[in-house]
Amino acid sequence: MFSLWQKCVRVNQHLRHCPSPWTHTHSREQRLHVLIGVCYRGQTGRWAINKLQKRTCMTVWNQKAHQVEYAQEAVKKGSTAVGIRGKDIVVLGVEKKSVAKLQEERTVRKICALDEHVCMAFAGLTADARIVINRARVECQSHRLTVEDPVTVEYITRHIATLKQRYTQSNGRRPFGISALIVGFDYDGTPRLYQTDPSGTYHAWKANAIGRSAKTVREFLEKNYTDEAIATDNEAIKLAIKALLEVVQSGGKNIDLAVIRRNQPLKLLESKEIETLVAEIEKEKEDEAEKKKQKKST
Repeated sequence: MFSLWQKCVRVNQHLRHCPSPWTHTHSREQRLHVLIGVCYRGQTGRWAINKLQKRTCMTVWNQKAHQVEYAQEAVKKGSTAVGIRGKDIVVLGVEKKSVAKLQEERTVRKICALDEHVCMAFAGLTADARIVINRARVECQSHRLTVEDPVTVEYITRHIATLKQRYTQSNGRRPFGISALIVGFDYDGTPRLYQTDPSGTYHAWKANAIGRSAKTVREFLEKNYTDEAIATDNEAIKLAIKALLEVVQSGGKNIDLAVIRRNQPLKLLESKEIETLVAEIEKEKEDEAEKKKQKKST
């Protein structure tokens, strides 16, 4: 029995050595349809192409890796997450989904620590994220034991991105359906924020958002992220909350926040602290609205 690709090669060689009007009068796409159709027991047309597209390592002539696109769609349906890089602090905020009445709320977390100084928030498939997080934690521990130094934020981000990229071209596997925001501090105390996507690419950011309604949150950050907005730790935290409030309902009840300060471990803010900050933000908005009314009246 010949494999699919061996059949493709044999048919292609036959067509090369036996030229016919068909090879010259039809387009490249039509010839490829017939070539693949012959390999699939004589069936031709779009059906054969769609069947091949389900293979993880298949990239068609329009330069699209369809499995990667499906993974990116899973990310777009995930909970919104936002990351802010301040001067002496990094902040991660995520949209908290409502849980069942009898479900333990602490078991539903979108923010996880990778090491003492590195933290990650994700959007997408939780089961896929669990595998990535466990692999990243093992790498952090292995690096600390081998080199006797903690990992840099870029190092562990590159490790995660490499893992994701490997799954985009491995036969019998599918890409991880998650996008991640990774924050932390390097040896010299520099705050870092990186973002990775299912294709395996990663970039450094000052502020970014992923998941559902990420475009709306990103537009808000582009308008409001300034040096004044992150002048203090409290202002950076408020900026993350303001960004999430653009798409999150019910105020602070549906928000989870985590912060890492220089030379300090990860801290998850309690719901009371978040609600207090939300109340301050609402009061600031009311004061600004009153000032605008006074200016218009004068």
